[in-house]
Amino acid sequence: MKILFVAAFALFVFSTFDKADSSSYDKIVFHSRVRARKEGPNVCALQQVMGTKKKYFSNCRNWYRGAICGKKATVLYECCPGYMKMEGMAGCPAVASIDNVYGTLGLVKATSTQKYSDISKLRPDIEGPGSFTFFAPSNDAWELLDETMRSGLVSNINIELYNALHYHMANKRLLTKDLKNGMTVTSMYNDLGLQINHYPNGVVTVNCARIIHGNEVATNGIVHVLDRVVSAVGNTIKDIIEIDDDLTTLSDVALTAGFLEKLGQPGHYTLFAPTNEAFESLGSEVLERLQGDKAVLTALLNFHLLDSVQCSEAIMAGTSYETLEGNTIDIGCDGESLTVNGIKMVRKKDIVTTNGVIHLIDQVLMPDSAKQVMELVGSSQSTFGDMVSELGLSAAMRPGTEYTLLAPFNAAFNDEVMSMDQSLLKIILERHILKGKIVLGELFNGQLLETIAGKFLRVFIYRTGVCIENSCLVRGSKEGSNGALHLTRTILKPAEKSMFEILTENRGFKIFLSLMEAAGLTDLLKQEGDFTLFAPTDDAFSHLSESDLSLLKSDMNALRTILLYHINNGIFIGDGLETGVTNLLKSLQGSNLRVMPANNSMLVNSVDVLESDIMATNGVIHFISQVLYPADVPVGSQDFLMLLNKLITYFKIKFISGFRYQEIPLTFLKRNIIQEGQPAIIKVTRVIEGQPAITKVTRVIEGQPAITKVTRVIEGQPAITKVTRVIEGQPAITKVTRVIEGQPAITKVTRVIEDQPAITRITRGRLSVTSDGINFGPGGQLN
Repeated sequence: MKILFVAAFALFVFSTFDKADSSSYDKIVFHSRVRARKEGPNVCALQQVMGTKKKYFSNCRNWYRGAICGKKATVLYECCPGYMKMEGMAGCPAVASIDNVYGTLGLVKATSTQKYSDISKLRPDIEGPGSFTFFAPSNDAWELLDETMRSGLVSNINIELYNALHYHMANKRLLTKDLKNGMTVTSMYNDLGLQINHYPNGVVTVNCARIIHGNEVATNGIVHVLDRVVSAVGNTIKDIIEIDDDLTTLSDVALTAGFLEKLGQPGHYTLFAPTNEAFESLGSEVLERLQGDKAVLTALLNFHLLDSVQCSEAIMAGTSYETLEGNTIDIGCDGESLTVNGIKMVRKKDIVTTNGVIHLIDQVLMPDSAKQVMELVGSSQSTFGDMVSELGLSAAMRPGTEYTLLAPFNAAFNDEVMSMDQSLLKIILERHILKGKIVLGELFNGQLLETIAGKFLRVFIYRTGVCIENSCLVRGSKEGSNGALHLTRTILKPAEKSMFEILTENRGFKIFLSLMEAAGLTDLLKQEGDFTLFAPTDDAFSHLSESDLSLLKSDMNALRTILLYHINNGIFIGDGLETGVTNLLKSLQGSNLRVMPANNSMLVNSVDVLESDIMATNGVIHFISQVLYPADVPVGSQDFLMLLNKLITYFKIKFISGFRYQEIPLTFLKRNIIQEGQPAIIKVTRVIEGQPAITKVTRVIEGQPAITKVTRVIEGQPAITKVTRVIEGQPAITKVTRVIEGQPAITKVTRVIEDQPAITRITRGRLSVTSDGINFGPGGQLN
């Protein structure tokens, strides 16, 4: 028992070390063995593409899809490499006796290679002493070889065939775990290199030929079976471009951009090379534009180049690859050929070079960075692109000038929009074209963007979104050679009127406006600022009688508490709110509003928003169906509680007998009074409520000289009034009057004349009032 345990433990340790040192190929063979464990020992599960002879040790993705390259694949169960069946026994319980390389070729059914080794006089070499790796083409691989080429090899058996087979050999033992991605193996023919690629999906290629049966051990080496015959490689990508008649335009373009030399340097590249016809299909005007801008041309060429070798046999499903331009392309397959960005465009694949591989394509891949701004418009914004062209806006875009498009999706152009008068529609579309190239990363909150019509749009930045006026940007922004494009879900409706003007003209908010007036808050709806207003409609007050409204207006603090709870500082757009969570917005009253997006609209405190995102010059309005009330504020009067219960139905208001509403400081309120006449006077009153209360009044009297008068009243005992008059002129004069009201009244005047040298004059005296005005007593003077 102890010996059995030691043996089992040793097997576990060795298998662990072996697995740790295993390659992607080895791992995928191991998983194929696991999938076939019900079939018996040493059986591997393979997938065969229907209608072809191609078989793969498949990865999990293709296995569970039941397809390879989008083609349905059937499951086969075969002996894993190195194992054999035995009659009457399940699975593959036997291993063949080890033989030399020549004999092993027969074991792995590479009999054509075995035959050609015999007739080319290579057999003695691979039967004799040595340590070789033979990349042996399968029988099918020889059949796929061009008939003329195969006949030429066989007819000159003593030289060409021998050399060709020697090119498939290396003078050392190399298992798949030794075949590292990007390595070059020196062949036994003139020391020419074999380009090895070992991919994460388990595919191993030699000059882009796939190993379909690997790691067959021989007494004097290793045999790997390939799916095609490989040819000697000696040219770089640059060499191929310069000598291929189908790539002369590409050669010229690459030379113009200074790009050709790069393709001759060592590396591991994949080039999707457009043919001459592909460039011709662009049209002469586009081709001339590209060649006239070296930066754009370089971006175009880099978009066709990958910094890795992607052989066609390694592509088993669609995958995105980053190009040297920085953006990605999708490389897929459809069974026999490659696709690029979902399009079957590869005319010839796997032209192997010393620094990579070339696939010829019949279309030019155009990156966004090489496109004009109107070329950035995609199929999902085609209506916008068509309308911009039809209404002459694209023709008006000056060459050499940069623009930014705010492109709505096609669905935004509903029947209502499309039925508009064309002159109005043109004005709307002009709002979607900005001056200058503005990329997504340059946008910031509060930024003003100028349209080609000279109008300005506001930018709002949120945790999960960027919005311009009422429309938020969606993923998919693009940057072109002379501009940028950002996608939007809706038509832009920038602000033209204040919140007060919008509500007044709507005529559905008379009660709310009357309450705002009663509370002394109407100016808040008129003044400049960035506010969000949840405005209850008249229907929200339908259950109130005239006496109820009178009661509501009778308590100023209560009325302001309710009204200011509907307003918060900052502009919040529906699409800018984070989905799946409650967004807390602090109201001007002080309590939080709980806002959640719901069904293409939103809920505030579980109240439906009837219409959202009505943009105003001083904020945004959302129409709501009920009055809101802060849940953390109780009610102290039964009459007031009964009134509020008629308005508030979405939660139960807490009652605390004797509770009184607190006064809310109106620090956010600005009063601007403009008196027309000579001279013009602007008066600003700012009230800072606290202990002591302070009122600050600024009056600007425009004239010659201009005078600024500031009155600051500090209410307390004694009351203090401080007046500052600034007379702008040469020299500038500042006069400060400080009046301390009491018995006796004291006036202190400081007069500063700003000049060189500065002069300060202080006058102190007692104040008396006569019929002629205000006079100072002895020692005082009033000017």
